[in-house]
Amino acid sequence: MTSAVATEFARKIRDREPAVGYWVVLDSPVSTERIARLGYDYVALDAQHGLIGYNGMLTGLMAIDASGQAAGVVRVEANNATAIGKALDAGAVAVIVPLVDNAQDAADAVKYAKYPPHGIRSYGPMRSALRVGPVPAESDATTMVFAMIETPGGLENVEEIAAVQGLDGLYVGPSDLALAIGAAFPGDPAIKEEFEAALKRVSAAAQQAGIAAGIHNANGELAQQRLGEGYTFATVASDLTHLEATAAAHLQQARS
Repeated sequence: MTSAVATEFARKIRDREPAVGYWVVLDSPVSTERIARLGYDYVALDAQHGLIGYNGMLTGLMAIDASGQAAGVVRVEANNATAIGKALDAGAVAVIVPLVDNAQDAADAVKYAKYPPHGIRSYGPMRSALRVGPVPAESDATTMVFAMIETPGGLENVEEIAAVQGLDGLYVGPSDLALAIGAAFPGDPAIKEEFEAALKRVSAAAQQAGIAAGIHNANGELAQQRLGEGYTFATVASDLTHLEATAAAHLQQARS
């Protein structure tokens, strides 16, 4: 039987209702569980750039599920059947797929995430059978795929990517997208106008296709801004940066 959390998260994303998530890069299930209890709609584990291996992904998803509140999402390390299948078998409700350049890349990601006849996902729902469901059709109904728009090709082909059947959303990686359009570094003010135009193009493409538009954000204030600009889900990043910032603030206060 599909879990209520997975069902509600899938409904919210597909109805394009606002959703807020948190980004985790540390292999720390105890802190991940505490974050998942705060009220976020989802918690995303970063298996691409995060300090998380397979065991960390598995225990992280278990910690998220233990909260009974947030949905577990994984940014997979690559767009291939093995990476996507292992994340879903471990219990992820959705996968964020990096470096999607064109519609074929997006179609491949959907194919890797869905069971036959709609895809080629191999059947072996180890942990996912406990919380998503062992019946392929039921699993497919709540399994979501988000294509990252972060490369020159991804931006150029964003309308075609958004139109791929079975894709549930676009997800902006702002640092890489900024570099893709000519920034010398993420946050480079020299390309601010072009960057904002690119963000509008992505959200417009998603809206036209009737799918969700998500974006990564450095803080809650920026997430609020992007939700107000037409993005339907926004992630706040991340446990490591927040840990460092909070520790630094307390140190400064103690020594002042």
